[in-house]
Amino acid sequence: MNGIPGGLRTDQQPPMAIPLRHFVVGLGFLVVGVGGATVMAMATLPGLSGVAHVHVTLLGWIGLTIMGAMTQFVPVWSGVSIHSRGLARVQLWLVAGGLVGFVVALLAGTLAWLPVVAAPILLGLWLFVYNVGRTLAAARPLDFTERHFAFALGCFGLLAPLGYLLALDFAMSVFDGTAVGRGDVLLVHATLALYGAVLATIVGALAQLVTMFAQYEPGALENALYRLEEPLFPVGVLMLALGRGLGVEPIARVGAVAVLIGLFGFAVAIARLLGRATAGRSPMTDRYWIVVASLITWLSLTTSAWVLEPTGYAGLFGHPDAMNVLVVGVFGFVVVGSLYHIVPFIVWLESYSDRLGFEQVPMIDDCYDDRLERADFGLTVVGFLGLAGGPVFALPTAVTVVGGALATMGFCLFVVNMLLTIHRHGPNGIGGVLVDRGDSTPPEGASDEGSHPAE
Repeated sequence: MNGIPGGLRTDQQPPMAIPLRHFVVGLGFLVVGVGGATVMAMATLPGLSGVAHVHVTLLGWIGLTIMGAMTQFVPVWSGVSIHSRGLARVQLWLVAGGLVGFVVALLAGTLAWLPVVAAPILLGLWLFVYNVGRTLAAARPLDFTERHFAFALGCFGLLAPLGYLLALDFAMSVFDGTAVGRGDVLLVHATLALYGAVLATIVGALAQLVTMFAQYEPGALENALYRLEEPLFPVGVLMLALGRGLGVEPIARVGAVAVLIGLFGFAVAIARLLGRATAGRSPMTDRYWIVVASLITWLSLTTSAWVLEPTGYAGLFGHPDAMNVLVVGVFGFVVVGSLYHIVPFIVWLESYSDRLGFEQVPMIDDCYDDRLERADFGLTVVGFLGLAGGPVFALPTAVTVVGGALATMGFCLFVVNMLLTIHRHGPNGIGGVLVDRGDSTPPEGASDEGSHPAE
């Protein structure tokens, strides 16, 4: 998509360095995550490497990307100013810095430090929820995307203290003598994180992004499927989390079925929009097709697992063999596909928008290297097939290892492409993104603490 989408209030967005900083730091965690996965497939890492890897991937990459994207595009979509640019800056370094310490403590086995290093993560996530929540509150009444974002923010707000309690339990056995065990809290924490925070954000964002990039408006059937999903999915997530926490299978099972039905309806709606696209091929729509296929595959695999045993730890990621289908196929391809527009869009807006019509400027899609994009897409798709297909079809371990290596190469090419985009087209390069240059200063006539211009 080469132009600026119509109807977006780009004058309300925070300075580009704020979301880009989240994305760049998240890309760093992505490299660590995929590199760590490749090493773990061939050797044993010290300490609680599995827990560390999950948090690097889901919080460091996916979570920080969501935080940056919401900070940028809630104001753009909703037409209101971000409540506080200062809080948006602070949230990143609290979460990223705390996560580095958290991972080091897990790998080193110094578990007594976990409550200390987890505290900044808790505070950073709560600042994010407060800041974007206050921004959304000024946009009422909320539309489909905004309501899903609001639900996701609520889940972020709940999962953060639960995660801190789990970290604290490593040091001082918080749950001894209580009616709630560590395993129960872990199930609730992970359920809220995977399906409430991450997947709800993805559903809300895709409803906007697929329409934008396919250039095809939802019809009567798609809107009916959205109306089916909207009550079922969030209520289902809460019931699934509650049932798992209490160990009550009927509650968890009803919640699981509601989640599955709602997501299936949403996947059909998105597939229909992609299939009726009037726009040409783009990095975004190519990857969204992978997301739809992965989501339908994950739903097919997970249905029996959740219906039979909705409260078991084996079903945390859905079907026991479907973790990569969800994390890589759904989460990963959504983030990569979306960033192929978001990063060039922000950079183009900052560097070229005021020169449009006065001189020749590149289009948004010209800001990234299309050869690297095609190469990373091919590698990640082939690698993903190996990663996902190996466990599902009980293929030799070599298939999964090779698939992981190819996916790692593909993701690293994606990171290189995004960094080159910022380096070549950003007014201050990558260094200008990471270094604070006073981007908390509000524009003239606006307040940093949420003074919203009239619509």
